[in-house]
Amino acid sequence: MKILVVNGPNLGLLGKREPEIYGSETLAEIISRLRGYAADRAEIQDFQSDIEGEIVHAIGSAMNVFDGIIINPAAYTHTSVAVRDAIAGCGLPTVEVHLSNVHKRESFRHESLTAPVCVGQIMGFGSNGYQLALDALLAHLNNRKIGE
Repeated sequence: MKILVVNGPNLGLLGKREPEIYGSETLAEIISRLRGYAADRAEIQDFQSDIEGEIVHAIGSAMNVFDGIIINPAAYTHTSVAVRDAIAGCGLPTVEVHLSNVHKRESFRHESLTAPVCVGQIMGFGSNGYQLALDALLAHLNNRKIGE
């Protein structure tokens, strides 16, 4: 299995940015730990950008290359119809992940434009959410293959 992990704006600042909300691990540390966790179950390729169009392009380019996507759209969760449409358009099962529980935060963070086109959403478990997202996505992919 090949999984693309997409991270949106400001996630390159992890480890420095508001550690009381987002934790002290850097994005590189989170991805490294995810690769180790995936071991022989999945190949992980990651992509991070603060630029909406680059994220849209990465998602669109994943078609026929990857089996699924894990995405932390960050602030684009609440604002980007383009990211939402890219997820819907690429046809790949996608799991949305957030480090914090957005429902415990400001009200403008409560609505996700991307969640309705994802197979599921995981939030509030810090960097462990990426591992939970991987488990959920692989289970979804394996169930889909069994039922096809």
